[in-house]
Amino acid sequence: MPLLSVAIVTFNEEQNIARTLTSVSWADEIIVVDSHSTDRTVEIARSFGARVIERDWPGFAAQKNFAIERCTGDWILSLDADEELSPALQQQMRAALAAGPTVDAFYLKRRNYFLGRWIRHGGFYPDSKLRLFRRGVTSGFTARAVHEVIAFTGATGAFDADLLHHAYPTLSGYIAHMNRYSDLGAQVLLERGRTADSLPAFIARVWLFPWLGFAWNYFFRLGILDGREGLLLHLYHATYASWKYAKAWEKKNRGK
Repeated sequence: MPLLSVAIVTFNEEQNIARTLTSVSWADEIIVVDSHSTDRTVEIARSFGARVIERDWPGFAAQKNFAIERCTGDWILSLDADEELSPALQQQMRAALAAGPTVDAFYLKRRNYFLGRWIRHGGFYPDSKLRLFRRGVTSGFTARAVHEVIAFTGATGAFDADLLHHAYPTLSGYIAHMNRYSDLGAQVLLERGRTADSLPAFIARVWLFPWLGFAWNYFFRLGILDGREGLLLHLYHATYASWKYAKAWEKKNRGK
């Protein structure tokens, strides 16, 4: 039985996938679940020896769980296609697995790349994510439209080195991403009945809370130290929070 399986979901990731697969080329098994990419993603993945499964897109959590369920290793590492293990993290992870961990899951410290800068402040680092776990100890990612997380309540470990997230190299890409994510976030709010129906609630959610969040992260959590990139990141992240509630209100009241 393989010791480590890596699970990745993809769609048109030819700009990222080779970098990701290079960082886990030492793994015993790599599973890539692709949503019918129209670029060279599948070709590149197969060139690294990955087992590629092509499947329609059912949502983030469902697709990632499908990939996890296809893994046969004792341990499973779930990665996004725009992430890579830093060389130091590769060494730490290999050493930990070889030694036989005493815990069933590990958090990885994720460092986010934004407009050519690695973000170090404002709550964006360390952006810890539970991604490495023993097979069978978790039911996988929670069924949410966006910001899915792995459900696990047991003892966990952590590594000192970073998981590198090449998320937003361009501003236009980040804004488009936040626009799409705010659509998904609005759907979650609708399902939970949090649509800010009264005028005071609407003002608070669409204007006041986003800008309070900006002030907290940019000034008090030192996002200002990340320069112009930090300003733009926190400014547009606050805008995303505003969009999410505005879209939820719009969707609920569209027919009125």
